Amino acid sequence: MLTLRFRVLRSLPSMLCRSISSGPGSSPAGGQAPDMAEGHSHLLVNDVRNRLREIVGVSTNWSDHRQAMKDRTSLSSLLAKRQEDLPPRRMKDSYIEIHLPLGSQHGLREKYLNVHNSVRFGRILEDLDSLGVLICYSHTKDPSLQRSPLSIVTALVDKIDMRKNIIYPDCDIKFTGHVSWVGKTSMEAKMHMLQYHDGAYSPVLDATFVMVARDPENKRAAFINPLIPEGPEEEALFKQGEVNKTRRSEIKTASLLKMAPTAEERKIVHSMFLNTLDSTTVSFRSRVLPPNSVWMEDAKLKGLEICHPQERNIFNRIFGGFLMRKAYELGWANACTYGGSRPHLVAVDDIMFQKPVEIGSLLFLSSQVCYTKSNHIQVRVHTEVFDSQSGKHNTTNVFHFTFCSEKEVPQIVPKSYGESMLYLDGKRHFDITFNGTPAV
Repeated sequence: MLTLRFRVLRSLPSMLCRSISSGPGSSPAGGQAPDMAEGHSHLLVNDVRNRLREIVGVSTNWSDHRQAMKDRTSLSSLLAKRQEDLPPRRMKDSYIEIHLPLGSQHGLREKYLNVHNSVRFGRILEDLDSLGVLICYSHTKDPSLQRSPLSIVTALVDKIDMRKNIIYPDCDIKFTGHVSWVGKTSMEAKMHMLQYHDGAYSPVLDATFVMVARDPENKRAAFINPLIPEGPEEEALFKQGEVNKTRRSEIKTASLLKMAPTAEERKIVHSMFLNTLDSTTVSFRSRVLPPNSVWMEDAKLKGLEICHPQERNIFNRIFGGFLMRKAYELGWANACTYGGSRPHLVAVDDIMFQKPVEIGSLLFLSSQVCYTKSNHIQVRVHTEVFDSQSGKHNTTNVFHFTFCSEKEVPQIVPKSYGESMLYLDGKRHFDITFNGTPAV
């Protein structure tokens, strides 16, 4: 399961757009940070995937890559039998700084630019996913080994907190991060994104990812180096990791897929049901759509992706960041269609990764508006792969996005009991985004 919560501070203005041809920092020089100028040594975003391939020992060539993955099976003997056999690490041991030179590299800027002259957030999700894996490999690095025997993959993205809503498409970006909490086979990586503008770096977002370590064949869990916090600040970070783990467990236990709705939630569902009954008849089947409302079944948008080798990760599966980007873009399109105006992202919460997506899969994406309030739209994106041999569809991911439209949107109305559960689930995610806890 992968859970992601992306929270925007409500006191900030909505996403602003600006033309690349005007305004402060519009020229390459204005948005180029001194530490990214020629002559400075630094790791670029484009280098992260190559560094990961070196650590694991795989090739960029498709045919060589498959053989290299088979060769990794021999590394199983290098795994630790217990965590106590591994040397402890400190948080600074895994610290990494990555640069994204949008201020100077015009070709790179095209990859991140959207039609509104802002930065494609889906690309940022891809970069964070790769960086989180590299940070964790730095924590578990054994200098005596040429290749790491561990397969480190993203388990969940706990949260991403936005510090500002403006991401300039022509100003340099810096990512920093380190491991902040460690269990037996999993670890938490905290990352920060900053952008150089008006002569200084300013924080854009803070992210917390959780990674898991597995054996070379990615079949079973593997032990990782313990973490020793140093000082009050690091001890607080480590304790917060424990709190995050407990919170995720509590949310999972209270899921509507396992537990019945609360008394207050049942009242909400029944009230909506009564509000859609035809008052001219004495029938539970005669339903009437209230004014300024849309039936939930009419607020869907679907997509299909053929999973080519180009989108593979270092372990020969489809890159998780690619899946997040595609789900986000489909959810945004659905919110745009539903609200009738350009929406901006407010939150991404509780992304569930149930199983990896294999290369060659047919990936079906289905987005559904499941909750609305004022000018906010809650969208759920469900992804599944089609097995041509069995003819079955298997769920791989579930994503939840909160968007804000430029104007008030129609109320979404469920018809069936299943849609009512989707409505309540969407409301829970919406309440967590704005209140920190479900209002039930």
